[in-house]
Amino acid sequence: MPAAGDTVALGWIGRPHGVRGLVWARAYTAQPEDIAAYGALMTGDGRRLEAEVERVKGAEVVLRISGVTDRDQAAALTGQEVRVSRSALPEAAAEEFYHHDLIGLAAVATSGEAVGRVVAVHDFGAGSVLEIDGAGSGGLFVPFTADAVPEVDIEGGRLVVAPLPGLLDGGDPDELEEDAGTRNDGD
Repeated sequence: MPAAGDTVALGWIGRPHGVRGLVWARAYTAQPEDIAAYGALMTGDGRRLEAEVERVKGAEVVLRISGVTDRDQAAALTGQEVRVSRSALPEAAAEEFYHHDLIGLAAVATSGEAVGRVVAVHDFGAGSVLEIDGAGSGGLFVPFTADAVPEVDIEGGRLVVAPLPGLLDGGDPDELEEDAGTRNDGD
């Protein structure tokens, strides 16, 4: 099994589906059905799983895993994160990034001042958001857009965060609410 740094998480296995060994899985891939497209999946405890997608529902898929034939065997996989070797994935296109590559990058302001380090990438349904630790008193959540993050340098180990109003300056929340209201009033 490759070292942890040489693998990328593609999802995790949830509850069993039915009595014939199928499992629900949450896919982290852009297309949920791609969770099984890069070869055998590896679990944290070293198991190799040959999986086939049976059905897709949103970001969840039903997987048939070779050798898993009943509900008890499927239940034993519940909660397992599944990974593949980094070398099994295609190269990211220009201006596209694997979340795995963004985590750990230093975040700096356009002025060069250190902001923190990317600790996670989230997608709550409206686009990716970078979680940056070490930003003042707590974490900072930055939308992963060209306006908010104008530069990403994977090889250099850093990304640049733009000083959007209220993002880095701790702007007045009341001012931001007033501005937001004027944009939505239809004038």
